[in-house]
Amino acid sequence: MTGLLHQTLSGLATGGIYASLALALVMVYRATRQINFAQGEMATFSTYVALTLIQAGLPYWIAFAATLLFSFVMGVALERLLLRKLADHSGLGTVGVAIGLLLIFNALSGWLFGFTEKGFPSPFEGAGGGALLGGMLSRHEVGMTGVTLLVLGLVYCFFRFTRLGLAMRAAAANPDSSRLVGIRVGWTLALGWGLAAALGAVAGIMVAPIVFLDPNMMLGILLYAFAGALLGGADNPAGAVIGGFAVGVIENLGGAYLVGTDLKLTLALVIITVVLVLRPAGLFGRAVVARV
Repeated sequence: MTGLLHQTLSGLATGGIYASLALALVMVYRATRQINFAQGEMATFSTYVALTLIQAGLPYWIAFAATLLFSFVMGVALERLLLRKLADHSGLGTVGVAIGLLLIFNALSGWLFGFTEKGFPSPFEGAGGGALLGGMLSRHEVGMTGVTLLVLGLVYCFFRFTRLGLAMRAAAANPDSSRLVGIRVGWTLALGWGLAAALGAVAGIMVAPIVFLDPNMMLGILLYAFAGALLGGADNPAGAVIGGFAVGVIENLGGAYLVGTDLKLTLALVIITVVLVLRPAGLFGRAVVARV
């Protein structure tokens, strides 16, 4: 029973990372109806930036905030300078650009920072380190969960209670009507890309102390996040967050009791396949019927 509880709590901790990245994927998807396949590689690049700032002597949380700002600007710049040019082109062209960005950021991370694994510091493993909750979770897992929940809560408040957040929701739901009431849809879309990039950076920085940092760090994590987004609903941000946490628990329990740690990644593929076959809209999404 203790082992089951340990695996569940640990799954919720890593599920928070998947939830952050799943939310970033859903934010871009709702606005463009395209998946940003480069989301994980952008997060990895941002994590390398954070490590460089920390090694340069900046305090951890200042480097953390500076990296989020860098990631936000990077996301906005990519949308305005590159993806905006493809707004009137086919969806396949946008997919090709996203895959191209994945390869570019992966190669750029290795070229600038090296291809060897690097350790990443944790702000939660202090001098009084050790496990919490009776040894079930490490201090970093508890701190990581707290940071993730805080960030997700701030994002919820932003979209629920601010004029800019409401404008971004309106632009994603109905761009034409939003333009009629004076919303600058192009810029709200760019801000959405920036916010998604910042969420990805949070996921990368929080998970790096656990998995170690290398150019391919987020490939598997992106697959879990994609499974979480599909499970919760690709057009439902709250569902994507719930799906991310659920995938974290399924991954840990399945790895411990069903398939073993070496085959855990196959569970994400199983989730994706089952959802697409049985309920393509996800648990909390809704099917959209279009008249042609």
